[in-house]
Amino acid sequence: MAEKRDYYEILGLSREADESEIKKAYRKKARKLHPDVNKDDPNAEEKFKELSEAYEILSDPNKRARYDQYGHSGINDNDFNFDDFARGGFGGFEDMSDIFDMFFGGGMGGRRRGPQRGSDLQYRLTIDFEKAVFGGSEEISIPRTETCDTCHGSGAKPGSKAKTCPQCNGNGQVRTSQQTPFGHFTQTRVCDKCGGTGKVIDNPCSNCHGQGKVRKRRKITVNIPAGVSNGNKLRMSGEGEAGDHGARNGDLYIVIQVKEHKIFKRKQDNIYCEVPINFVQAILGDEIEVPTLEGKVKFTIPEGTQPGTTFRLKNKGIAHLNSYGRGDEYIKVKVVIPKTLSEKQKKILMEFAEESGEEINPEHKSWLEKVRDVLGV
Repeated sequence: MAEKRDYYEILGLSREADESEIKKAYRKKARKLHPDVNKDDPNAEEKFKELSEAYEILSDPNKRARYDQYGHSGINDNDFNFDDFARGGFGGFEDMSDIFDMFFGGGMGGRRRGPQRGSDLQYRLTIDFEKAVFGGSEEISIPRTETCDTCHGSGAKPGSKAKTCPQCNGNGQVRTSQQTPFGHFTQTRVCDKCGGTGKVIDNPCSNCHGQGKVRKRRKITVNIPAGVSNGNKLRMSGEGEAGDHGARNGDLYIVIQVKEHKIFKRKQDNIYCEVPINFVQAILGDEIEVPTLEGKVKFTIPEGTQPGTTFRLKNKGIAHLNSYGRGDEYIKVKVVIPKTLSEKQKKILMEFAEESGEEINPEHKSWLEKVRDVLGV
């Protein structure tokens, strides 16, 4: 007796597959392997039986758990009842529409296609950092379809109108019959003459050629709220493509891209910048001017400020989008050391060093002491 194949391998699935993936894989393979569509293959029944057994076990949580733990030895003969799977049965399908879909790729019914809503559009808009911070407006130009001004969307030449489709009698659907392996089926599908609208146009509009829509380039003003950031989407209702024969337009989605700022860096609604000071200001402290989004403001650098120290300016950041309040501004101090000194400056610094002695750099003293301890000197 041939060794049974792995159920997951039969269905072409990984062991992490969920219930919907198992069903989808079974339906896909069943279309190809069902005996009634492979009458020339003498092994078709066995292949379909193997496929159906794999589905039966893996689609049942309890049986699948036993199979995952013990393999085929954990499955009993009673766990799978083939019934009529290989003889035209309906295993794995919930209703007749599922079966019809397996063989013909469509449902048993059709649906009349009424006027279709217009398609949505997307536009990528690049704005300055300041406009993202404070908000504002931008004018853009987009190509889109719009309702024809000549026929007002009807598609018919002015003075005429669309008439009832003679193929479907205005229903937008036609019925056809077909013999299948399961018997005689009647299928309803969308009428191909009128496209499901139930109307045909004998005298099309000369401007839109019966489409009811024309292609135009339109200028639109986009209102940008304060606080937008990279990737934010703004929805403009009704500014997308025109709908069919009076159906509503689609929407326009504006995807925001913000240019970088020369000074500020943004993290969420906070902003960061670096402020240079000289070493005298760092030692003695000073009142300096720092940049903010609204311009320069006075800020006091405290005495003994260390390089890299960061200070916070509360509520000087970016407005919270669609909310109240603002973020903060963080300024990082960069102490600038002069590269060249005059003789007088050098003398003053030397005197400072002599006056300070080893206390000029307590951390350096501590490091020297550790070296002496290691070397024993």
